[in-house]
Amino acid sequence: MDLLLVFLGLICMIIGILGSFLPVLPGMPSCWIGLLLLYMTESVENNYWILGITLFLTIIISILAYVIPAKGTKRYGGSSYGIWGTNIGLIVGIFAPIPFGFIIGPFVGAFLGELLYDSQNHKRALRAATGSFIGFLASSFINFMFCIMFFGLFITIVWQNRASLF
Repeated sequence: MDLLLVFLGLICMIIGILGSFLPVLPGMPSCWIGLLLLYMTESVENNYWILGITLFLTIIISILAYVIPAKGTKRYGGSSYGIWGTNIGLIVGIFAPIPFGFIIGPFVGAFLGELLYDSQNHKRALRAATGSFIGFLASSFINFMFCIMFFGLFITIVWQNRASLF
């Protein structure tokens, strides 16, 4: 049973790392579930401090993943139309049949949203779309870094308990 839990935890970690760039997959929550599965094994002693701190970080980073792109749009002069465009573009971009649609979608969505708000000011719309893109990249980078740290923690715990796990 321990091997199954470790294997499922590893799968969750991989999904989490991929989810840090692909918004359709849950990045941080998946990594945290991977850690939780590892701690559910009989071979690994429960450490509620690690689980609690990583859960807190997961909640904070997950919230920031949605706030940062919108704040980037706002910081670069975008309106609520641009913020809504960013979110809609992200969803459309995920399902678009083009490569990297999840990156292009928020940019195009913010641009179109700003053009709906003020169709005469293309420069402001482009600036807001750039802010959206920068916010998305920053959010993805933060998610990726924390997912890698969780994965490193996962590997360390497995390594320390390898004799009893395998």
